[in-house]
Amino acid sequence: MPTGPITQLLRARAAGEDGAEARLAELVYAELHRLADRQMRGERGGHSLTPTALLHEAWLRLRPEDGAGAADRAAFLGLAARRMRQVLVDHARRRDADKRGGGAWKVTLSNLPDEAAPDPQIDVLDLEQALQQLEAHDARKARVVELRYFGGLEMVEVAQLLGVSRATAQRDWEVARAFLHLHLG
Repeated sequence: MPTGPITQLLRARAAGEDGAEARLAELVYAELHRLADRQMRGERGGHSLTPTALLHEAWLRLRPEDGAGAADRAAFLGLAARRMRQVLVDHARRRDADKRGGGAWKVTLSNLPDEAAPDPQIDVLDLEQALQQLEAHDARKARVVELRYFGGLEMVEVAQLLGVSRATAQRDWEVARAFLHLHLG
C-alpha cells in the first residue's frame, strides 16, 4: 500500500488533522497546476478559464466532506482529473446556454498521447457524450481515458489505480481511443 507524503497527508486530512489540508495543497499544487495547464492546452484559444482557475474550481470539488476522499496519490490525481473534467463540461454547458447555440466550444484530442491520427477539433460536450457512451459500454476504458487525458497520469499509475496490469491498461487505452475517434470523427 502506498505511503508517500501525499498519501500520508490525504489520510491526515481525512482524519481531520489540523493543517493537513493546507500542507496537502502546498504539496500537490504544482502537480495539479501542471495537470490543469496540460488540460487547458487542449482547449480552444481565448478560453475564459485559465489553468489556475480550473485548478481552483477543481480543488473546491475535492473536499473530503463532499465525499471526495482519496486513499493515495494515484487515486487523488484520478479524482482531480475527474473534477477538472466536470469543471470543463459545466463551463461548456454554461457557455452554450448563454449563447443559445451560438457556436460550439472546440477542443482537440491532441492530449491523447501517442495519437497518430489527425487532430480535429471537437466540441467538449461531444467529448463528454462520447465518454458517457464509452462508460456505459465499458466503465474501465472510460476511466482510463479520464486518467490519461484529463489527469495526465502515466500508464503505470493508471494500471495501479485500476488494479490491472500495465498491458491491460494499455489495451484499454488503445480501444478507448479508437472508440472516441469513431464517435467523434
